[in-house]
Amino acid sequence: MITVLNHQDKQMAEKIQQIQQAAYRVEAELMGFFGIPQLHETIREIQNSTELFIGYSEEQLQGVLSYKVEEGMIDIHRLVVDPAHFRKGIGKKLLSEVLKKYRAYDFKVSTGSANQPAITLYKLFGFQETGVIEVAPGIYCTQLYLNN
Repeated sequence: MITVLNHQDKQMAEKIQQIQQAAYRVEAELMGFFGIPQLHETIREIQNSTELFIGYSEEQLQGVLSYKVEEGMIDIHRLVVDPAHFRKGIGKKLLSEVLKKYRAYDFKVSTGSANQPAITLYKLFGFQETGVIEVAPGIYCTQLYLNN
């Protein structure tokens, strides 16, 4: 089930942190880069975030997507799934929920260029690559955009 998460609640922020640290460790391994900001985000930083959070749960929280609503644009900041629940369609369900809710909006996201599973997921929903940026020496992120 997908629900809105109250990330300002300390217990919820702790759950979000646990999932994102596990998921970003996997991405960090793929990229060979452990400087991903959310990998080191504190509970307090999650609680103070101005992003909107939704989560997928079946008995426990298994995936999280956060985003910001800008003028006519949804900026996806994180899409993380507990590695114990990879390949179950949770990322697809979370992304689909936001795309459906904000049908008339454009979307943007960036992910590690070495994170082929994430790039494949976004392209499955029609996102197009718009560029690649170097975030640290030899470490690249792919920017993707969906024009509705």
